[in-house]
Amino acid sequence: MKTYQVNQEGYYGEFGGAFVPEILHRCVEELRSAYLRIMESDGFKQEFRSLLRDYVGRPSPLYLAKRLSEKYGCRIYLKREDLNHTGAHKINNAIGQALIARHMGKRRIIAETGAGQHGVAAATVCALLGMECVVYMGKTDVERQYVNVQRMKMLGAKVVPVTSGNMTLKDATNEAIRDWCCHPADTYYIIGSTVGPHPYPDMVARLQSVISEEIKKQLAEHEGRDFPDYLIACIGGGSNAAGTIYHYIDDERVKIVLAEAGGKGVSTPYSAATIQLGRPGIIHGSRTLVIQDEDGQIQEPYSVSAGLDYPGVGPMHANLAKQRRATVLAVNDDEAIRAAFELTRLEGIIPALESAHALGALEKIRFRPDDIVVLTVSGRGDKDIDTYLKYVQSNEE
Repeated sequence: MKTYQVNQEGYYGEFGGAFVPEILHRCVEELRSAYLRIMESDGFKQEFRSLLRDYVGRPSPLYLAKRLSEKYGCRIYLKREDLNHTGAHKINNAIGQALIARHMGKRRIIAETGAGQHGVAAATVCALLGMECVVYMGKTDVERQYVNVQRMKMLGAKVVPVTSGNMTLKDATNEAIRDWCCHPADTYYIIGSTVGPHPYPDMVARLQSVISEEIKKQLAEHEGRDFPDYLIACIGGGSNAAGTIYHYIDDERVKIVLAEAGGKGVSTPYSAATIQLGRPGIIHGSRTLVIQDEDGQIQEPYSVSAGLDYPGVGPMHANLAKQRRATVLAVNDDEAIRAAFELTRLEGIIPALESAHALGALEKIRFRPDDIVVLTVSGRGDKDIDTYLKYVQSNEE
């Protein structure tokens, strides 16, 4: 049977693998040989499940959005990852990886963050487990996500502003990898998305797969069938999307729609629509689609959303797009912000700017009245209120 999951060598089709400097080869190899053994052990499963239930507050609700459904002429369910502890899906992965790090005897955690949600999740878990935490964050993002930076500091993490490049997620990741190169023995790098060298994309997808596991059970209760017609999620690196589709990836009855950040438009230099604009290349340890120039130099991406502002994409999603298993839509800044206000006014839910891109995909699809659609609201919008308000003010002027 054809599968879109990772193979033994760590590839999704032609994408994936592990391209790391010699100094990190041992760290990555150590993790590759340990992660499945740890994740499949009864002790890990029990602790992970109980923390997801009692600490994170899972299962997250699957909510039938009646007014939104009416507008788009189908049945739209929202998977409410915004209701998790810390306000996003990121906590699922952070808890899982911190437990893996502890099993491997690592006490120092490093992480990179764009929108700040992964940094907050990593800092939260380190506070919970009594581990040291250092978070790298681009200076641009430090400024536009001030509240999340203060949350990380309050939780005891050291936040390091990165001033190279355009000072966003790519640059934060570069610095985190540099740190890891300097401290390979005692440090564990919690990557926040389905990016990086194998086994990270697979490990993060497995830890986030609790999302689709719950969708199956919840849909069966709500609709008497355990699969939707459409799954919709936003992608930057792609962890909430990987979790949303994990248990459906080989089920061809389910259409997968991925919304990437169009920025000011894919025909402008200001975009982060990697699947539409990217070409195969290596970024942060894996072969995937990368926004680059003719000489292979990585181009600076742009998005109003700090969490989608990345010039690569997880190898799983690059393969799904190449194999035409997923439909990938570029949603521009304006479309995303409009969709965020629409959800807020119709359903009383303020979504994160990242999730707003998934909502912005709804108007680009023609649904049938009996279609069942599950859209993942990956995070809540508290962190983006300033951006939303600025948008309203600029439109009023």
